[in-house]
Amino acid sequence: MQESHELLQLMAGEITLSNNPGGSMKKWREIFGISQTNLADYLKVSPSTISDYEGGRRASPGIQVVRRLCEALLFLDQKNGGSICKQLEKKFSPTEEPFIIHEFTTGIKGDEFLKKIDGQVVANPSKVRDTNLYGYTLIDSLKAILEVPVHEYMKMYGKTPERALIFQGVENGRSPLIAVRIGRFSTDMKPAMVVLHGIDTVDPIAIKIAEVEKIPLLITKKPIAELEAALKEL
Repeated sequence: MQESHELLQLMAGEITLSNNPGGSMKKWREIFGISQTNLADYLKVSPSTISDYEGGRRASPGIQVVRRLCEALLFLDQKNGGSICKQLEKKFSPTEEPFIIHEFTTGIKGDEFLKKIDGQVVANPSKVRDTNLYGYTLIDSLKAILEVPVHEYMKMYGKTPERALIFQGVENGRSPLIAVRIGRFSTDMKPAMVVLHGIDTVDPIAIKIAEVEKIPLLITKKPIAELEAALKEL
């Protein structure tokens, strides 16, 4: 398929040109939900070989090795139903309002993200450390709730739902969390983290939804321009 070829080129190109190719390899493997063991079995190498590449303990692989790895991820996903490929192949406009979508080149730990945004955790603090983020989406809360049909909520997830949704223009957080919950039922997706921008107190209903959905919920008052500049450092 043309889309799969484009996705293969995107993945291989990013890994090859990355300043941290091992980290980029790990990012794509985790996005596809493939273990090091399963990937190694398919490629007929040892799991330690995959681990060494991802940890930077081996020299950066050549383009042919990178291509084989990316082809393996695509094949294994298709074998599992192809859901990740279908999401990644969707065409999204990164500047389409009310969503502004950013992707990371490598996975970012939740606690590192928390520090970057000067955030405070208000629900599920124990899950922050174990959360891996591969991007974030800035969302105009009012426009998202009033103008975006529920079946189009998947657009806010960009290339993967393993991301932070940062809601701006928030009053108390209830509406964004309700939108996330409704969106999960219509798209079968939920974010890895939700951030409410510019408030001090969060509605108890919003906190309850986050707890039920097991989503870390954060607040931050860091100015948006400073927040974006800090996240670009990642």
